[in-house]
Amino acid sequence: MKRIFLAPGLLLVLIAIGGRFTLDRAGFPDLAWVDLRVVGLAFALVALLVDLSLRRTKTDKRHEGWLVATLLFFLFQIASALWAPAASRIGPQTLDLVLLGVLTLAFYYWTLGDPDRAIGYMFQLLFVAAIVFALAAIFINGPGEQGRYSAFGGGPNVFVRIEILGVISAIAMFMSSRRWLPLLVTPLFLLAAVLSGSRAGLMAGGAVGLAALWKIRHRLKAGPVLAAGIFLVTAGVVIWFSAPPAFTSLFEERFVQQTVQEQYLSDRTDIWAAAIRMAVEHPVAGAGLDGFYGLIGVNQMVEYPHNYVLAVAAEGGLIGLGLLACAVILWARTVRGGGARPQMTGLAVAAAVFVALSSLFSGDYYDARLFWIFAAMAAAAAVARARTVPAAAPAREKEAVRP
Repeated sequence: MKRIFLAPGLLLVLIAIGGRFTLDRAGFPDLAWVDLRVVGLAFALVALLVDLSLRRTKTDKRHEGWLVATLLFFLFQIASALWAPAASRIGPQTLDLVLLGVLTLAFYYWTLGDPDRAIGYMFQLLFVAAIVFALAAIFINGPGEQGRYSAFGGGPNVFVRIEILGVISAIAMFMSSRRWLPLLVTPLFLLAAVLSGSRAGLMAGGAVGLAALWKIRHRLKAGPVLAAGIFLVTAGVVIWFSAPPAFTSLFEERFVQQTVQEQYLSDRTDIWAAAIRMAVEHPVAGAGLDGFYGLIGVNQMVEYPHNYVLAVAAEGGLIGLGLLACAVILWARTVRGGGARPQMTGLAVAAAVFVALSSLFSGDYYDARLFWIFAAMAAAAAVARARTVPAAAPAREKEAVRP
């Protein structure tokens, strides 16, 4: 099996973590129509096609029903623009879904060539990205209007996903190399995640972490667990007492006062209730693409329902929910057991589940792209064959070629 090119993966990862980026954000208002995602994806696809043409991918049972269901789900969402309200932002939303489908396919077929190398490379890039984002948020961008931290123009809810994925990446790098150095950076990621002020992101990360610990509970040893606990507690104490007042005030206001005392949920319950009412009013095919904004958000200044499943229910109805459920169920059956490489598959599944849980509290369809990307990579790892090592040549053949 030929080794895959890393160039397509680098371009794809940059597109995945870069979000929506048009040239007006770079100071060129006259070129606002230039979407760098499209430009970058064009180059990535060319590199991927070259990669695919130079290698032959061997797989076991190609369980790709999940991929067909996923693409049908995306196509239905795009087609729902036909009955969307007049105020819906059909053009941008359609572009997002097209790019989402292309990214899912590209990551799947790129990973299929060598899942170990592809997923390992993905985690290495995310590890570096989490460091860059954390340092930029703390030392360059600083706190926003609400005192919450983010980087490079993205929102705090996107920022926290990068940081928690950085933690997962550090664990993945440790498991593959048995070197402790990546784990020593995790306090920076956790600090940045807390500074984001994203309660849902931290809860999603905690849920995935607890589930992972429960799964490997029989393999845990007291010594490493105690050492890791002491290290995290010590790092937390040092950060708490050495941090500027803005850090501690954000924690106290966001997590203690608003969450515990005031039980403030950023109006999520009202937004979700509106999405549920819309789903009830349009039960079969939903209100159409971006229908929530077209009917409700345009008047109440709310971009989307802040819940992926409720958004699908409101805008795609039972048909959309059925296609989504079919895709997720078939994907879960595909990755179950992990195939020939359970460790890599499991790490990709953990990253996908984390983004999926986070998407139940914030973000729109395109903001959930890392779920579909990691889902594709996990499925590719589960169906690709294990790397075969050529058997040693017989002794007679060795003697025959010996000078």
